[in-house]
Amino acid sequence: MLAKIKGVKLLTEYKNPNYKVKLECPDGGELIIRFDYTYSREIFMPLKVYYNGVYKGAKLAWYTDEVEKVTVQSFLEQIAIKINKKYNFDLKEHEFKVDKP
Repeated sequence: MLAKIKGVKLLTEYKNPNYKVKLECPDGGELIIRFDYTYSREIFMPLKVYYNGVYKGAKLAWYTDEVEKVTVQSFLEQIAIKINKKYNFDLKEHEFKVDKP
C-alpha cells in the first residue's frame, strides 16, 4: 500500500462493522474513506470517499486502479486488517446473528 494511514476509527455498534480511515496519498493528497464489512457477502464496501475535501460518492476504483494498482476489495482489506489488529477486533467473532423463529 502506497498511501500512509494517518488516522483510523472502528465503529462496531452497527450491524456490519464500519471503518473510517484518513490516508496521505503519494501525491500529498488526503483520502478519507468510510467503508464496512458485509457479512452476508463477506466483502468490504466503500460507503463514502473524500479526496482533498471533494466528495466522490462511494467510488474508490479511480484511486485503487490508478495509484495503488490493486482492486478496491484488496485495498480495503489491507486497511481493515491493520485497523482490526489495532483494535484487537475479530470479524468472525463479532458476526451479527439474527435469531430465527
